[in-house]
Amino acid sequence: MSGGRDGRLGVGVIGAGRVGPVIAAALAGAGHALTGITSGSDDDRVEAILPGVPQLTADEVARRSELVVIAVPHDQLPGLVAGLAELGAWQPGQLVLHTDAAYGARVLDPAAQRGAIPLAIHPAIVFTGASSIDLRQLAQAYAAVTAPAPVLPIAQALAVELGCEPVVVAEDDRPTYAEAIATATEFSRSIVRQSSELLSRVGVDNPGGYLSALVRSSVDQALVEGSGAGRLDGDATIDG
Repeated sequence: MSGGRDGRLGVGVIGAGRVGPVIAAALAGAGHALTGITSGSDDDRVEAILPGVPQLTADEVARRSELVVIAVPHDQLPGLVAGLAELGAWQPGQLVLHTDAAYGARVLDPAAQRGAIPLAIHPAIVFTGASSIDLRQLAQAYAAVTAPAPVLPIAQALAVELGCEPVVVAEDDRPTYAEAIATATEFSRSIVRQSSELLSRVGVDNPGGYLSALVRSSVDQALVEGSGAGRLDGDATIDG
């Protein structure tokens, strides 16, 4: 492992879908060293985003890294963490971070029981898998952070290094938080799709383009109305 006095960490990523490589690129941009990433369905895309970063197994990533980022589908997360614990892959003092919206830090208990530090950070963006687009989105986004109180500042600092503004979400509130995120993304997609189909029926050739300004201005207005006092400050907390 490669951490030094300057606080830079050796970062490994488990998950090579839309999220993992972009998170790795953001942390590399903050000065951390990348130890490796697991292989995925599009290794050429991962190589383009993270040139020269070794492809490793999940076990190798966990054993070689001071910060392990887990960016896997929701249903796979508990089993992956527990399986690596059974293999003895987690290290005392190691940071283990997952990006799932619905889980807090508790899902990482098998790693924490072996001395790892559990952190949950969910950047509130829709990842496209295109690093340039997603990195720009991160720089304008919030991130939900959940961690045990003594290490919460570490989670907040890592969110900032991703380019996000951290907002603390309590462990028991993560499912409600995830529901809010899912509602915002799925409902907006559904409404745009339905409206586009209706416009197509009446002969509008480019319904997506036609709706673009309308939808953006409507969403912007709704966000202003929904934000109350405006932008959350950096110490904001969501806690039921």
